[in-house]
This record gives sequence, structure tokens and C-alpha cells, in this order.
Amino acid sequence: MTRTVDLNADMGESFGPWVMGNDAALLKIVTSANIACGFHAGDPDVMATTMRLAGDNGVGIGAHPGFNDLQGFGRQRIKLPSDTLANLVRYQLGAAQGMARGLGVELRHLKLHGALANMAAENQEMAETCYRAALSVAPEITIMVLAGTAQQKAAQALGCNTACEIFADRAYNDDATLVDRSLPGAVIHDAQKAAARIVAMVQEGAIIAESGKRIPTRIDTICLHGDTPEAIDIARETRAALEAAGITLAKFAGSPL
Repeated sequence: MTRTVDLNADMGESFGPWVMGNDAALLKIVTSANIACGFHAGDPDVMATTMRLAGDNGVGIGAHPGFNDLQGFGRQRIKLPSDTLANLVRYQLGAAQGMARGLGVELRHLKLHGALANMAAENQEMAETCYRAALSVAPEITIMVLAGTAQQKAAQALGCNTACEIFADRAYNDDATLVDRSLPGAVIHDAQKAAARIVAMVQEGAIIAESGKRIPTRIDTICLHGDTPEAIDIARETRAALEAAGITLAKFAGSPL
């Protein structure tokens, strides 16, 4: 049974004068941050500010690359040739790596965003293309994967450092993929409900699908989406519930599967 878990959030998603989420507040609650790399969201100033704040709060820093889709927030599915997909990941990871180095902070992990992540969760070959590209830039980086999906199989095949992730604020299908955002109940807005189901998942060592099906999995980290209005409430409630259940919150170590 998992007794120590990481709590991560997607952030750095503001752009110029447009503000998305409350990163400063989230960084006082979570233990890892997935920071947008400028394609689906974010810009150089936002990336720098978020990384600096994460470093000041002792929060683990990760790159969060997505499709080049600002208007759709990276949630529109785009079909790309494998070479282009690999370069898309390399380009964004390189930007995050350069920014982190320039600020004197450590870039620890990579997590795919939005439609790119969902497509890779369904297609092991696509996931391997993305992860192989990332490892060509940063061989020791930890790859954060959607637990129980083709992403996890890809990371296992590559033998890389891995962190298996479950979601506090998203509903699950029976195959461990996320319920499509267009469907009712796909996003969980009730902080107490989100917290209770996460405690149950961590204690059982399994994803609990909407049907009630249990999918046994390694659980290293729990994700909260920073762009939802309830993000801070869900983060606080989830952290408090985990600690009340005797579960320690700490940055994941990352290890091969």
C-alpha cells in the first residue's frame, strides 16, 4: 500500500495579460509543478516566474509540453508525423531545460499535456515517440505517465525513470483512460468528493473508475488541474484528507517500472 505520494498541478498557463489559475497559492500546497512550455499555454515570462516560485517553495519542477494550440488550450487532437511529434517534444523540453538552468533550479520531470497526453494514453507507439524524444534531450529525466494506460507501457518498454499519476479531479473509464471532457461528470468540481476518492485510490492501490471497477496500479503522484475554478479548494481538501489518513506528501523519487 502506498504511504507516501506526490501532489502535482499543471500551471504556468497564463499568457501575457491573460491570467489562468492561481499558481502562487497552489505552490504552497502541491509538491510538484508541471509548467507549460509555451505551445498550449504560457510564455517565457510566465515560465520563468512560475519556475522561480516553485523553487522558492521547494516544489519539484517539470516540463508540460502540449500541441501547438493556444486557442484550444492544447485540448484539440492534432495528427502529426512521428518526426514532427518528436521535435515538438524536444523543442518544448529544451525551452524548459534552458529556463530552469538559467534560473538555477532543477528540471526533474516531463508530463504530456491535454490532447497530446490523451492520445499517447491510447497509443503506445505515440507515447514511445514522445518519451524517446524527451530522453534524447534529458536522459535522466523522470517521465510522468497516466497510470494504467499505454503511456505506462511505453515508459516500461523504454526502461526510464517513471512516476505513475492518477487524477483527483477527473473521472475514469474502465480502461484507466480519462472520461472525455465533453461528457457529464468528466471533471469533478466537488472538493470533498475529489479528496475522498483519492484517499480510497491510494489506500487500495488502484484507480476507481466511474463504474466502480478497480484497476490495480502503482501510484506515485496525484494531479490537480490548476485551471479549474475550484483548484485551490480541491488541492487543500485533498492534501488534508491524505494527511488525515496517515499518507505523507513528498516529491516523488522516480524509478523504472
